Amino acid sequence: MGKKVCVVTGSSSGIGAATARLYAGKGWNVVINYSRDPAPAEAVAAQCEALGAEVLLVKADVAQDADCRRLASEVEARFGRADVLVNNAGTTKFVDLKNLDGLEAEDFHKIYSVNVIGAYQMTRALAPLLRQHLGSGVVNVSSVASIMGRGSSLAYMASKGALNAMTVGLARALAPHVRVNAIAPGLVETPWLQEGLGAEGYQRGVDWYKGRAALEAVITPEDVAETAWYLGASAAKTTGEVMLVDAGLRINKV
Repeated sequence: MGKKVCVVTGSSSGIGAATARLYAGKGWNVVINYSRDPAPAEAVAAQCEALGAEVLLVKADVAQDADCRRLASEVEARFGRADVLVNNAGTTKFVDLKNLDGLEAEDFHKIYSVNVIGAYQMTRALAPLLRQHLGSGVVNVSSVASIMGRGSSLAYMASKGALNAMTVGLARALAPHVRVNAIAPGLVETPWLQEGLGAEGYQRGVDWYKGRAALEAVITPEDVAETAWYLGASAAKTTGEVMLVDAGLRINKV
């Protein structure tokens, strides 16, 4: 049968890289995906190989259906199976909530093409392999922004809300063989967010978050990876759920 295989989109840094490393460390083979610069992805692949995993490195833009189908074909050719898909690839545009003129239709199209359509296309492309093993899983990386109405932009919040709805629909469509769930992280410590907000903006965001979250903490990529492991590889009777990993932001502290 061979080792189980986890496919992680957008896995050259942050949440995706942490997820790939976690699955590799638990004895799985992994598929590392990137869309632009190969160097960070190659570094993550080397880390996973050092943990004992066989690694397939694939350049693919999930917004392009042909790329998704090619990635699935490469997975089948290399491993002959896929047991978990983590739809982590995402994009945004940093625009203040009140700046309605800061977003155009093309911004929505670009963000939805990755955050929603990309997740759909990757799930569709890998569904034949996932269906071969009862209990396989899809994990969509959403955001607390979809619930709280706070985040990098209105377009981003809306895209993650759409991803949540699609998660429930796909859970029905792919049952009983494939479970589909989502993770909604809070503020995650990633270079992507730090670059998007700038040093001062990022620190203000961290301070604001810690001041309101019940656990007085922000989220690490490893926190999200642990949940991706649980939902992908462990939660055999859980499907159609959106799990918050927000240190208690939604409930706030007393």
